[in-house]
Amino acid sequence: MKRRALLRSGFGLSPGMRVGLLGGSFNPAHEGHAHVARTALARLGLDRVVWLVSPQNPLKHEGAAALAERMAGARRFAGGGRMVVSDVESRLGLRYTVDLIRVLRARYPAVRFVWLMGADNLAGFHRWRGWREIMRLVPVCVIARPGWEMRGRMAPAARRFASARRPSSEARRLALARPPAWVYLVAPLNFASSTEIRARVRASADGKAPDRPAKA
Repeated sequence: MKRRALLRSGFGLSPGMRVGLLGGSFNPAHEGHAHVARTALARLGLDRVVWLVSPQNPLKHEGAAALAERMAGARRFAGGGRMVVSDVESRLGLRYTVDLIRVLRARYPAVRFVWLMGADNLAGFHRWRGWREIMRLVPVCVIARPGWEMRGRMAPAARRFASARRPSSEARRLALARPPAWVYLVAPLNFASSTEIRARVRASADGKAPDRPAKA
């Protein structure tokens, strides 16, 4: 009952809605995240995009900023409207994406969810717990990110589910597709990177110019 109350309080979803799920640590949120969300919203014909701010990415060893700080940053870039920022993963005590998707599908069986990610995340998607199950639970939309086009397209997950890839011309029907189903969308590239932003902040604190940043 408590879990259902938590979900009702933060989502406001209705049967038949097409909803994109954009997960991440958002450490910090930046225009690249907004670019992925806006591109998916428009190209997939979504009713809403939910930014799921995670407590801590299990694959990242660098400590994240406080959850409240990352939530506030995500809200600034999400901009309201059809964008919703949620910390439901933390409030439900969940750690892995696959567990959260199971909960959301059980609570909202008539909502059409799509998992959203940049090509940089697709490159390492095979390291996520339950990544094959995620592909079979919900359709997935991958948005091109600078420097990751080839690595994203050739990622183990992309090769494993090559037969489930749909052409970008079918993007607006993706939310209705039976998974596994995924699309790769090429859009004007946005070069913002959480890694680069953190490097600049550290360099500023140290009083020196940052090294050339790695993309993320």
